[in-house]
Amino acid sequence: MTKPGTRLSFAQSIKFRLQPHSGFLLILSLFVSFRLMMAMAYPPEALTSYSDYAYFYDLADLVRQGYYPLLHYWYEYPPIFPYLSQAVYAVTSGYHAYATLLAAVMLIFEAGNLVLLYLIANEIHDKETSLKVAWMYSCLLVPVFFLWNGLDSLSLFFTLLSLLWLLRNRHAHSAVALGLGLMTKYLPGILLATVWRFVKRKRALIYTLIVAVVAMAIILPFAIASPSYTLASLRSQASKSSWQTVWALIDGNYTTGLFGPVADHLDPTRAGLQLHNPSRIPWFITVPLFALIYLYLFSRSIDTRDKGALLSFTGMTLCLFFLWSKGWSPQWQVMLIPLILLVFPNGHGVLYCLVLGFVNFLEWPVILSRGLNRLLMVTVPLRTLLILLLLLEFYRQSRGLKTGG
Repeated sequence: MTKPGTRLSFAQSIKFRLQPHSGFLLILSLFVSFRLMMAMAYPPEALTSYSDYAYFYDLADLVRQGYYPLLHYWYEYPPIFPYLSQAVYAVTSGYHAYATLLAAVMLIFEAGNLVLLYLIANEIHDKETSLKVAWMYSCLLVPVFFLWNGLDSLSLFFTLLSLLWLLRNRHAHSAVALGLGLMTKYLPGILLATVWRFVKRKRALIYTLIVAVVAMAIILPFAIASPSYTLASLRSQASKSSWQTVWALIDGNYTTGLFGPVADHLDPTRAGLQLHNPSRIPWFITVPLFALIYLYLFSRSIDTRDKGALLSFTGMTLCLFFLWSKGWSPQWQVMLIPLILLVFPNGHGVLYCLVLGFVNFLEWPVILSRGLNRLLMVTVPLRTLLILLLLLEFYRQSRGLKTGG
């Protein structure tokens, strides 16, 4: 033990600060090593056989024709990831190197996600429970699979960072992180509902304005330079036909949410076209219905000083969004799993994560990659029921009511 008044060297100071977290550092080292060894043991073609990496590469490859995302072609995601992908492409040669480096970049963010998950757990749980949350997350296959699948490790990073700072009442920092998250993927935006429920109105307004300023600072230059492709990029997700949801089954759409060929991205009018059957239930029915449901849930009594309630409320909001959304992408469970483990850091939470993972893997890649699309009539209702149960559990937990153990 260091004597009072003794000056520590920089190395000693770091060691002293990290010593209480030695158990977590062991988990983190195993977490990173496992994923690195996978990258060494298997070629990228094997690890990315069911992923969007090849699609990202083909879009980045348009630079050989002088085309850049949101300037010369539309992209279904906001600017941060398309230009991260472009940077990876610029320093690599060929798909093999591109996929390897992109996965390495995503691993940095995924390691950051584990760190943030542990720090958030420390805000609401004791040290032992926080370590349990970390090792439970590190043992799940879903985050490993989607590390090699898309950009969700990146969007989750900004979401968890925003949540951590929100729990610590560092609202300006949290808002900046959320603004960056919005410019990575639109899904983190659901956190604004949590802000308006748990933060005083004036501060919530300032928070929202900061998020808007950060987002506009990133997207506005593209909108000025190329309004047609920027607008096409922003509307592309909303214009898609329904996919992999109950709404999709009603519409007769038994497909994934993939867009058309890369060549379609050069035509801004293609971003607004629906490739499959249109919705049979119009938006002016579903939107007011779910808005009323959420208004009811939003207005229920809740302890806004309870950090655990804040996380539960966020999970509830996310689940209701998934139930309302006309589409479902299996990688979205990456956003839900940390909240499940944080709110239910026990076998109850692990069971939800495992069942959710099994149902989604059965759906993709098993069913959809083998042309057994009609079996979505089994997996989609199962997943929908699971998310509904989670919504009810999050709701009860946010109000301090007892749930399963």
